[in-house]
Amino acid sequence: MTTTASRPAPPADGATPVTHPNRIVAILAIGGIVVAMTQTLVVPIVATLPTIFDAPASDTSWIITVTLLVGAICTPVSGRLGDLYGKKKMILISLIPLALGSAVCAVATTVPVMVTGRGLQGLATGFIPLGISMLHDLLPKERTAGAISLMSSSLGIGGALGLPFAAAVAEFASWRILFWLIAVCAVVVGVVVWRAIPAPAAPARVRAPFDYVGVLGLAAGLVALLLAVSKGAEWGWASPLVLGLFGGSVLVLLAWGWWELRTPAALVDLRTTARPAVLLTNLASIMIGFAMYAQSLILPQLMQAPSATGFGLGQSMLQMGLWMAPSGIAMTLMSPVGAQITRARGPKTTLVLGGLVMALGYGLSTLFMDTLVGLSVTAFVAAAGVGFAYGALPAIILGSVPASEKAAANGFNALMRSIGTSVSAAVIGVVLARMSTTFGEHTLPTESGFRVALLLGCGMAVVASAIAATVPVKGLGESAGGH
Repeated sequence: MTTTASRPAPPADGATPVTHPNRIVAILAIGGIVVAMTQTLVVPIVATLPTIFDAPASDTSWIITVTLLVGAICTPVSGRLGDLYGKKKMILISLIPLALGSAVCAVATTVPVMVTGRGLQGLATGFIPLGISMLHDLLPKERTAGAISLMSSSLGIGGALGLPFAAAVAEFASWRILFWLIAVCAVVVGVVVWRAIPAPAAPARVRAPFDYVGVLGLAAGLVALLLAVSKGAEWGWASPLVLGLFGGSVLVLLAWGWWELRTPAALVDLRTTARPAVLLTNLASIMIGFAMYAQSLILPQLMQAPSATGFGLGQSMLQMGLWMAPSGIAMTLMSPVGAQITRARGPKTTLVLGGLVMALGYGLSTLFMDTLVGLSVTAFVAAAGVGFAYGALPAIILGSVPASEKAAANGFNALMRSIGTSVSAAVIGVVLARMSTTFGEHTLPTESGFRVALLLGCGMAVVASAIAATVPVKGLGESAGGH
């Protein structure tokens, strides 16, 4: 069983002077948005990557996949390291590979170099859950709920706002400028965090040993699982390679779980994650991640499909990005609203409401597929639900685990969302590929394919809301903003 005696003690209220709460929130939220923007940086140039690097699409697809894989692995690891050695220190360390990887991508001329840079960028994914834990430690009780909601939503905000920004730069300038901008932003955020944000607590003198075996086991299991999910359609779901990856991931993760339950300094305290509130919240997180990512896969393709198809809206990449931009604004606007609901009714209510609002947005989008305004409005509604849900998830987790497990548990919850987005990419990709038709020289999803995919997103949001409704409420009202 995991011991806590040798871990850093939680900071006492008032132990760290907080002179500018707004400044702390703004800096960490902006940093989270910069990190999240790396997810959509390459979307505008996905179709041209084979030409840029003179390589087949099967090779250039790793430019997207590697960031997901690395991010999924490092998120719980960085959370555990934050609990052991200090959250501020790990936030600063995470920005180093972000800046370095962005610079590598900016000068890359081959696929291996570009993949290396994108992998380095993925190492910064732990910034957001670490930032959430820092806000919980640093801010006054009455400010915590709103700040955590905004910080958690920065993942979606950065992805949504990054799409039109990247599209505009890629269309009117060199795509390499995108990566140079991220590199500069990473350095600036690092300097500002170092100078302007206090560390929540001094590191303990005696620390538990780091669980290297747990890291290797989790990495091997996740790589096998996410690789099979993300590449299954390309390699064949029934192929020996994909089936072997799925089987291997199950065996490795079972062995990893056995080890984590027996080591005195586990990477993830599985007994803590088995608590009903944590377990059910993590399950809901997978569904929320699926529903959130499905929209970003479906609506851009629908908007850019040729109008001659009879259902496509014929938009350019830049136009599509601008129509989708309000979804990022929705998350920003809804974060404080969700925080008010959490303070008044508890994070469970906010999470249930978030799932229902997401489902409403998806349901309405099936009725307004033929209008840009309609799709933009329904995307706004669904994104508002994401803002509610993303703010509530860490509030429940932070209120359900010991102080010494906050960053690690929050990182594990972020991993659950990442698994949801990975499964979403695979499932939605299969649906749109199977329900497709030939149009000229291109193969495009059919109108029915888009509709089925949207209904899948709607269904997952409903399931997330149903799971959230079963989360035990004991203590959650106080945990939303308490320490």
